[in-house]
Amino acid sequence: MNQIITQLEEKRAAARLGGGQKRIDTQHAKGKLSARERIEVLFDEGSFEEWDMFVEHRCEDFGMGEQRVPGDGVVTGYGTINGRPMFVFSQDFTVFGGSLSESHAKKILKVMEKAVQVGAPIIGLNDSGGARIQEGVASLAGYADVFLQNVLASGVIPQISLVMGPCAGGAVYSPAMTDFIFMVKDTSYMFVTGPDVVKTVTHETVTQEQLGGAITHAAKSGVADGAFENDVEALLQLRRLMDFLPLNNKEKPPVITPVDPADRDDMSLDTLIPDNPNKPYDMKELILKVVDDADFFEIGEHFAKNMICGFARMEGQTVGVVANQPMVLAGCLDIDSSRKAARFVRFCDCFNIPIVTFVDVPGFLPGTDQEYNAIIKHGAKLLFAFAEATVPKVTVITRKAYGGAYDVMSSKHIRGDVNFAWPTAEIAVMGAKGAVEIIFRQDIGDPKKIAERTKEYEARFANPFRAANLGFIDDVIMPHGTRRRLCRSLAMLKSKEAKNPWKKHDNIPL
Repeated sequence: MNQIITQLEEKRAAARLGGGQKRIDTQHAKGKLSARERIEVLFDEGSFEEWDMFVEHRCEDFGMGEQRVPGDGVVTGYGTINGRPMFVFSQDFTVFGGSLSESHAKKILKVMEKAVQVGAPIIGLNDSGGARIQEGVASLAGYADVFLQNVLASGVIPQISLVMGPCAGGAVYSPAMTDFIFMVKDTSYMFVTGPDVVKTVTHETVTQEQLGGAITHAAKSGVADGAFENDVEALLQLRRLMDFLPLNNKEKPPVITPVDPADRDDMSLDTLIPDNPNKPYDMKELILKVVDDADFFEIGEHFAKNMICGFARMEGQTVGVVANQPMVLAGCLDIDSSRKAARFVRFCDCFNIPIVTFVDVPGFLPGTDQEYNAIIKHGAKLLFAFAEATVPKVTVITRKAYGGAYDVMSSKHIRGDVNFAWPTAEIAVMGAKGAVEIIFRQDIGDPKKIAERTKEYEARFANPFRAANLGFIDDVIMPHGTRRRLCRSLAMLKSKEAKNPWKKHDNIPL
């Protein structure tokens, strides 16, 4: 018996060492943790249960029969984050560059399938050179199997990807279908074709970092929802995110015991909106002053900054926050901000997370660039997302809500449950100046008449009362009482039930 136990421990030690200490040291020299070290940081201490530690590949071609490493380049299993169960796979770059083989893929599939069955999130820690070339189509089949499982799990359990090294070619499509993608600066990158192929085909010279680094995807493409300084920060922030999310689509989001009083007023909000309607202010200030303990986890902070999305709590309950940012492009809706917010709204709706929307939007961004790149379709994504969402939706219009953008931003007309406006709100088809120049174009040559007409238009429409008269606004509230009114509304909506007509699935304007 002792001999068997010794043999077992020797096998475990070999598996834990992955590609060997020398390669682990190389990982550390690059500022990267090993696959198992990442799991230790991510999960509660001592909670991780590993599966398939002794699995090896079955390839005999190109000398692979003599190169077998227990675990085959990926660590899989389950554990807890703050006591809540989660599944994980962590690719081990020290073993065949973390490349995906048939066996490697089957290990990932096993934990993904079990995560769906038990109703717990799946977290992927990606660090891989791509498909294992020596296995040919078998490795490609493995990717396709993983892709299918991503699709089947979508909207059932949260799927989170943390890219912590290379992720290229077919490997990028699994993270792309998960709910959120986070990257690590300087050590992770994603692209369909690498710099060498780009240079051959398009004659462009570009580095890996420029083509697919964390900053590129977090700020330019919007593929990544966040970029962190190093492995440890990324993993700790991922732990923080998971505290906001439910385990699956049948559960409500977690509720913590609130400390911040629900009836807390903030008098500074009464002076947040500048007297000059064209002067910007920081919408994040409003968000931080209204949510519990100024705790806000922003999603896509560096992409489409004219739209703010993220998670917070109100009376201990998770909410998704969507808000126009007047500091960037005056808060206009454009292609990037529309698709960013649409994806976020749909995630919240999938997982029973109420949505709080703060509106200050002068309209859609004009221009040929926007039109040629299909702002109509992209803007419709956000409209569609808000309209189909059946979770509680509470909206606050702080200042401008003009034109179609007013409709799109969770208005009463697309099933907003409770819609508030501040006294500073202006709800109209367009701004007074533009409206007057259209309605009274015959008076454009007379500045005095135009000024009088503008004043008349402002008195009639540059306020929230016309909309309130028609029942499109439930109440005009004082800014300092915003938190109190939001908390009351969300508490009232906890038992809300709403259903869409039966359908196989919708056809969102992709």
